[in-house]
Amino acid sequence: MIIAIAGIGAGVASALVMARLLAGLLYGIAPTDPVSFLLASIGLLVLTLLASYVPARRAARIDPIRALRSE
Repeated sequence: MIIAIAGIGAGVASALVMARLLAGLLYGIAPTDPVSFLLASIGLLVLTLLASYVPARRAARIDPIRALRSE
């Protein structure tokens, strides 16, 4: 999750810098629309949490001795 948060922070920072270039292409919203930035960031955090939680949950169910013996 730390890597995801760092990536989202870097992405938001670079998006704010690049917003001036995209201002002419956007219609109906401001280039630095806080709702869009917030929803995109929350969506990415939720997906990252699910993508890391499901495999970790499966791995936690396996008996460590059985996993070591199969290797």
